[in-house]
Amino acid sequence: MSTTDNLIPLLKKLRLSGVLQSLDLRTRQAVDDDLAHGEFLFRLLTDEVERRDSRQLDARLRRASFEGLRSIEDFDFHFNPKIPKSKIIDLATCAFVERKENVLLVGGTGTGKSHIAQALGQRACRAGHQAIYVSANEMFTQLRAARADDSLDRKMLRLTSPDLLVIDDLGLRPLVSDEPIDLYEIIRKRYERGSTIITSNRDVEEWPPLFGDLLLASAAMDRLLHHSHVIVMEGDTWRNPPPAKKAKAARSA
Repeated sequence: MSTTDNLIPLLKKLRLSGVLQSLDLRTRQAVDDDLAHGEFLFRLLTDEVERRDSRQLDARLRRASFEGLRSIEDFDFHFNPKIPKSKIIDLATCAFVERKENVLLVGGTGTGKSHIAQALGQRACRAGHQAIYVSANEMFTQLRAARADDSLDRKMLRLTSPDLLVIDDLGLRPLVSDEPIDLYEIIRKRYERGSTIITSNRDVEEWPPLFGDLLLASAAMDRLLHHSHVIVMEGDTWRNPPPAKKAKAARSA
């Protein structure tokens, strides 16, 4: 029986069986480069740490349910130069998540609000934070279904416990039935406990009427705006740009 065969049950017991993936490679490297025992062990364990970090990141991204890969680096700030690049780059450090602050991205359709929101969420995941992405319409649909099957508390916990919640496209339609109180409860429970990113085609001043009740709106907006960064996304739509921008984009491509 080889040394590796003897190692397998020990590594499994220590939950280090991933070490086997690079053991042969690192062993050959240690022999070829005459590595000290400590250096060999350091490199072998570094491989395992990187594997675990990668698996955990994949799990965080999967649980977050983003629509696709988005990054700040892929965003073309030249397309709409009025978009405050420096502010968005500052947010990309994810310090706002650590400080439990909110980000409100408002502006016209197609200006990149969803892209920036998801890019910030994915950077948060890479920084080790737990995140959830959901469109406003889907969120309210899920809460309605949860109320019907008596799982509302569990669904609320999923929305209020992550370090970062990203709600996309709030305000595309008026809130109805229990939706205003559900939104208020999410804002209340996350206040100073977690960060929330909300995108909307409506200016922040237009959000209070969505709640249908002045007192409820005041309580929600007061908490939401207390620790927040309001980013206005001005410019043309990416999907249907003006002819001059479309021609320029074609030439660049």
